[in-house]
Amino acid sequence: MTKYVGELYAQTFGRCYGLENVSLRYFNIFGPRQEPGSPYSGVLAKFCTAFLEETQPVIFGDGEQTRDFTYVENAVQANLLACEAPNVSGKVFNIGVGERFSLNQTVALLSKISGKNLEVKYDPPREGDIRDSQADISQAREFLGYEPKVGFEEGLRRTFEWYQALQEKASAPAPAPASDPVKP
Repeated sequence: MTKYVGELYAQTFGRCYGLENVSLRYFNIFGPRQEPGSPYSGVLAKFCTAFLEETQPVIFGDGEQTRDFTYVENAVQANLLACEAPNVSGKVFNIGVGERFSLNQTVALLSKISGKNLEVKYDPPREGDIRDSQADISQAREFLGYEPKVGFEEGLRRTFEWYQALQEKASAPAPAPASDPVKP
C-alpha cells in the first residue's frame, strides 16, 4: 500500500507542480552482491549459498510457487530508459522479464549450473506469501522501449558464478608477505 501511495504522491506532484516522475514496479530483482544472510535477501542468494556450501536449500511450501525473477542488469536498463523516455511522466511500469519460474525449477537450474544435486528441505508455507507473480511488461516495452537483455537462466548462472568466485577468494591462502633482502 505504501508503494502505491508513493506513486500517487508522485503523480499528484506532477500535476500540481510539474515535477516529472516515472514509477517502476520491480519484480524479484536478483544478482551479484546480495547479502544472503540478510533477512531482506532474496531466495536466489540463499539458494546460491546453499549450493556452494552443499547444504539443503529451504523452500517454504511445495516449491511450485512462481516468480518473475529479474536480473539486476535488466532493472538498471529500465531505470536508464525511464530517465530518457519522452511523454511518460506520471506513468507506472512493471519491470520484470515477463516470464515466471517455480522455486523447484530454480533449484533444478542451480543443480545444472553448479553440477551438484542437493535434496531440498520443504518447510510449511509462510503466511501471506503470494503464490504466483509475473510482470506484464507490455507498457514498459511500448513506452520505454524496454526489452530484458538477460534471461533468467543466464542471470542465475552469472549470479552463482559471482558467489562462487567470492567463496574461492575468501578461502584462498593469503600471499606470503614480501621480505626485504637481507643486507650484510
